[in-house]
Formats: sequence, C-alpha cells, structure tokens
Amino acid sequence: MNALPVARLQFATTTSFHFLFVLLTLGLVTLVAVMQTRWTLGGKPELLRMTRFWGRLYVINYALGIVTGIVMEFQFGLTWTGLSTFAGDVFGAPLAIEALVAFFLESTFLGLWIFGFGRLPRWLHLTLIWLVTLTAYASALFIMLANSFLQNPVGSHVEHGTLRLDDFGALFANPALAASLPHVLGAALVTGGFFVVGVSAWHFLKRTTEVEFFRRSMRIGVIAALAGSIFVVNQGFAQFGELKMYQPDKLGMGAVGAPLGAMIGLGFLMFLCAIIGTVLLVRNWVTRARFLHYLMIAAIPLPFIAAIMGWLVRELGRQPWLVWGKLRTADAIADVPAGQILFSFIAFSLLFAALAVADWVLMARVAKRGPEPAEAPAELPVLSGV
Repeated sequence: MNALPVARLQFATTTSFHFLFVLLTLGLVTLVAVMQTRWTLGGKPELLRMTRFWGRLYVINYALGIVTGIVMEFQFGLTWTGLSTFAGDVFGAPLAIEALVAFFLESTFLGLWIFGFGRLPRWLHLTLIWLVTLTAYASALFIMLANSFLQNPVGSHVEHGTLRLDDFGALFANPALAASLPHVLGAALVTGGFFVVGVSAWHFLKRTTEVEFFRRSMRIGVIAALAGSIFVVNQGFAQFGELKMYQPDKLGMGAVGAPLGAMIGLGFLMFLCAIIGTVLLVRNWVTRARFLHYLMIAAIPLPFIAAIMGWLVRELGRQPWLVWGKLRTADAIADVPAGQILFSFIAFSLLFAALAVADWVLMARVAKRGPEPAEAPAELPVLSGV
C-alpha cells in the first residue's frame, strides 16, 4: 500500500471538516456582534433575544469545531514530518501565533462574553463580542498566511536543506494572500448569512408566532449573504491573475477543472438567491413568499459545498508541490507504514462523522426550539437550555 495517497486523503478529510466549522463560526460571530451592537445602541428587547438565540448556535458550532482543529495540527508532526523539518521555521511561525495569541484570546473573550450576560455593563459586554470577532478574524489571517506561504514561499531562502525566514513582513505582503483572504472572509459571511436566513425561513414555514423576530433575523442574514457573495465572486476572479503569476500551470490542470467549475457555478447561484431574498425583503413579501422559504432552506448547504470545491482548487492545483517549487508532497510524508496511516484515517473519519452528527443534532434542536420567551430573565447564560 502506498502511504502518500492515504495521507493526503486523511489530511484533506481533516481540513475539510475543520474548514466547514470555521466558516460558520466566522460568519455567525459577525452577525451576532452586529445584533448585539444594535441592541446596545437602541435597547430593543427583540435584538437582545436575537443575540442570545443566534449566540447559542454560534457557541455550539465553535465548541465542536475546536476538536477538528486540534487533530489537524497533530498531523503536521505525525504524518508530514518532512514539512516540519524543511519549512517548520517559516511555516510554523504563523501557526504558533494563531494558536497562542488569536485562539487563546478568542476563547478567553468568548468565555467572558458567555457568562457575562446580565452581569457585565452593556458596553463592556459588547466590547467582548467584538474582541471575539476580531480575534476570530486574526486566526483566519494567520492560517491563510501559512497556507499562502505554501502556495508562494516568499520571504525565505534555503539554507543547509531547510527554509529560513528572511522577512516576516513579506508573508503579509504575499500576493497569494492578498486575494485569497478576502475571498475566505466573504465565504464565511455568506455561510453565516445563509444559515440565519435558512433557519428563519424554516420557522416561517412552520407558521411561527415570532414573526418580527425572524423577519429581523432574515433581514440581517440576507444583507450578509448579499455582501458576502459579492466579495466571494469578485475576489474569486481576482485570484486568477495572481495564480498565473506564481503558478502558471495551476488553472490548466485537469484535476482542478471540475471543482473550479462547480465553485464558480455555486458562487453565482448564491448571489442569485441573495438577490431574490433582498427583493422580497424590500417589497415586504418575506412572510408570504413560501417558495422563498423553501429556496433559502435548500440554500443552507450551498456555501459549504462551494467552500470544499474552493479548497480542492487551491490544494490540488499546487500538486505535486507541498511548498511550491521547494518541497514535493512525496518528500514531505513521514516514514510511517501505510497501514498505520490508514488506521488513523479511519479513526479520525469516524470521530469527525460523530462530531458532525452531534453538531447537527444540537444546532437543529436549538434552532427548531426557537428563541427564548420575551419575559425570560436576562441573566441566563447563553448556553442555557442546550
């Protein structure tokens, strides 16, 4: 058995699962922060209930997504020791910053935000959710910094068989990062927007009595989905020019064609759905247009599918290189028997499947139950009732 394809499939599965959690986390935390800002400025109880309801869903997804991220980090040292040996001095720096600074700060601020409901002053509590949001985006920045280095290894040189960092600032100026980071952040906004819209549409189909609650939620979700889809489409095409500069063969590779076409098609489909939702909201038809509700529920998985296609385009297009022009993927794999890698792949896949089911069951339970009653005490923690 050849260990290389098994190891690649294992890492692809791990990264894909983790990426799906991350997208929804980034999108939802942004919308929750906007909702809480509006409540803090205006004081409408409906906006506080929205903050708490969508905040619960965000926290569930965040908690379960952490596990997949930890497993992904382990694989660099267990399966891809060649990458750690050759490029660890450069590639490891942004990953370490992401873990030690962005991730731990984000977790700390999130804990304070969760248990600070009804206990902290409004403006301090609002500051916490924005700090959670900013550190979440900082995590995305450093992860994309590391990934962009694999695409275009700037600011480094080879010395005694390993890569040495010349200029840390060059990593931030990497052309591979300039277009890809806004594309990923736009995808996260689309994912969060379609999720909020889809859940709201489900409640409208069920003849909810919380009409104003879900009308407001759908309005915010549609605006996020529209803005995010514009960024996704624009920055997606903007990357083509960069790819031709430092990876001239990438777009012509056969393995990339199918996922690239699917990603482009899904991007325009999401943009169309967001446009339709915007028109119906402007005309105030949102509670009556049942076809829109079915459409928006069906659209929930579209951003996730498009994200996987985009990841395949980005990673398959770099092959056979792991670090473009510097280290081949076949030379980076650890000296581990293929059977052991296959065993860990099966074990990790079962773990991820269980996490995905748990995430879906918990989020579906909270989403179907709907918001807490208007008279619920404000000091209840965000996770109450999960």
